[in-house]
Amino acid sequence: MAKNKRLENRQDKLNDIVDVARQLFSERGYEATSMQQLASQAGIAINTIYWYFDDKDDVLTAVLNQLLADSWQQYQQANLLHLADKLLWLVDKLEQTNLLISTVHARIHHSVSLAAWHERFHQLAESLLRYELQQHGIANNSSLEDAVKIFVFAIEGLLVHPLSLTQKQSICRTLCKQWQ
Repeated sequence: MAKNKRLENRQDKLNDIVDVARQLFSERGYEATSMQQLASQAGIAINTIYWYFDDKDDVLTAVLNQLLADSWQQYQQANLLHLADKLLWLVDKLEQTNLLISTVHARIHHSVSLAAWHERFHQLAESLLRYELQQHGIANNSSLEDAVKIFVFAIEGLLVHPLSLTQKQSICRTLCKQWQ
């Protein structure tokens, strides 16, 4: 009985640390958030963080995994029918975490864990795009792989260039028409 309680408390503490890190990284940014600030906001000693995580990049990876899980659940519940709407939804979700995305891109050459997370994220995103494109009538052939890459480039472009919602919608619709 005590062992289960201990495991439950461990998971609760890990979740608390990730929740606080998510808030601090989103509000202040990764670089501006120290491990001491994280520990203080979580109400724990700094060495407690290191019982759960190897380093700050490991904490960021846990935050990103939590964001991804939350987004996946929201995506499944969104009930979006049109490919352009799905693409626009994805761009919106990524824009909400743009500060963290920038941090990942800045740190992937310095962090093995973030580089691995980034690679897995792209594989997952490309798999989802591949599935959605197939569901919307694009055959499983070389043009599908080209379409996946073009959609990834479009998403990345929409994230980098500030555009109005109307412009983003127009771009998403135009892109989707090209492949239907």
